[in-house]
Amino acid sequence: MRRLLGLMLFCIGAGMAIKVLIPTTLALLFMIVGLMAVGYHLFCRC
Repeated sequence: MRRLLGLMLFCIGAGMAIKVLIPTTLALLFMIVGLMAVGYHLFCRC
């Protein structure tokens, strides 16, 4: 279950990173980095 949740959060973060091509705010950048970090941690169980 953790791997699935981690993969979902990582993919959400990656999708939001694609949105960076459009002008963005600093809060969105923090959310992207946070989701990708938590997703990676849950998926890989580092």
